Amino acid sequence: MSMSDNIVLGAKNLLINCADIKPDETLLIISEDPETGWYDEHAPRFVADQAMKIGLNPTFIEVARPENVQCPKLNKMIEDHDCTIFFSRIGDQERFSTPRPGTRSVMSYIRNLEMLGSPYGRTNHHAYSELKLAIDDILIEANEIEITCPLGTHFVGRLSDKSREEQSDVTVHRFPLGVPTPLEAKGFSGRIVMDRYLAPTGSKVYDPPFLKLDKPVFAEVKMGKIVDFTGPTDMVGLVKTHYKNVSEKFDIDPNVVHSWHAGIHPGSDYKEPESNDPDRWSNSVFTNPNYVHFHTCGDYAPGEISCTIPDHTIKIDGKKLWDNGRLQPHNFEATNKCLNNWPELSKLFDYSPA
Repeated sequence: MSMSDNIVLGAKNLLINCADIKPDETLLIISEDPETGWYDEHAPRFVADQAMKIGLNPTFIEVARPENVQCPKLNKMIEDHDCTIFFSRIGDQERFSTPRPGTRSVMSYIRNLEMLGSPYGRTNHHAYSELKLAIDDILIEANEIEITCPLGTHFVGRLSDKSREEQSDVTVHRFPLGVPTPLEAKGFSGRIVMDRYLAPTGSKVYDPPFLKLDKPVFAEVKMGKIVDFTGPTDMVGLVKTHYKNVSEKFDIDPNVVHSWHAGIHPGSDYKEPESNDPDRWSNSVFTNPNYVHFHTCGDYAPGEISCTIPDHTIKIDGKKLWDNGRLQPHNFEATNKCLNNWPELSKLFDYSPA
C-alpha cells in the first residue's frame, strides 16, 4: 500500500472511526498557524479535503498559539458546529470543558501527514477504544499498582473505592487514542524521579514553559501530595522555584500530584529531540508506551507541570502491564482478547525480533 493510500486511511480513521462524522453534519476544523512549529498545514488541509469527498462542507479556520483567555467568537463557532476537530493546542485547553449537548470535539495529536499515514494515525480507532477500556478496567480494579524506573522511581498505591466510582475521562475525544483514563494519585505514595525537563501539561500557558534539569531530583510523595524535593541542592532549588512561580501565577496548590498515565500506542513515534522543544516533545510522546506521565501542580486535571519518565515498569498486583517501557497486553486476559479481536493491534504489540 502506498504512502498516499495510508494517509487516506488515517484521515478516514479520524473522520469516521473517531469523530463519527455523518454527511449531513457540520464540521469545523481548527488549524494552528504552522509558524508556531507544532502542526504543519498539510495534515488538516488533507483531512478537510477527505471530508469533502464524503459529502461534507467543512469550515476551516487557522488560529494563533494558545492564550489563557478564550475567544468568545471561536467558542460560538464551536457551538454552532456538530463536530470540531482541533489541529491546535487550544483543543487541549478545551478538552476539560463540557461540549454543548449534541456536539462533540476531537483533539488531534497528528502533527503532519507522515504521522497521519503511519500506524499511529491509521490503526483503527475502535480497536484502541476497546484496548483503552480493557486497560482502564485492569487499573481501576487493581488492589496495588507499583511504578518503578531505572533512575529510582518507586510509586505505589491504588484507587480508593470512592475514586473508583468517580473515575471519569475527559469529554473531548482524542486522536489517536493513546492513553488510558488518567488515574487519580491521591491514593499513591513514594518517590517520582524528575529528570531532563519539567514541561507544561497543555492546560495553560506560562513562561518559561519548561525547566531544564541537569541532574535528577526526586519528588517525595505521600498520598498524592509532594512533601519534599530531594537531590542535588542546586537542582532542588530550581525545582522549588519553578513550582512556586507556576502555582502563584494561577493561584493553585503546588504540592498536588493530581494523576498519572502511561502511553498505550506503540505507533507513537515522535522523532524530534526533546531538547529542540521540551514542551512540544512532552505533549507529543505521552501516548508512547515507553513513557509514564505525571500531572502535578494543581488539584485538577491535568495540573500545570508534567513529569515524563522513560523505561518504566508498572505492576498490577505483582504482574507486569508495562515492562521497561513496553506495554504487555498479552499478560492479561482482557487486553489479550483485544489483540485477538483486532489483528492490527496484535501486529503493533509483536516484540519479536524482525
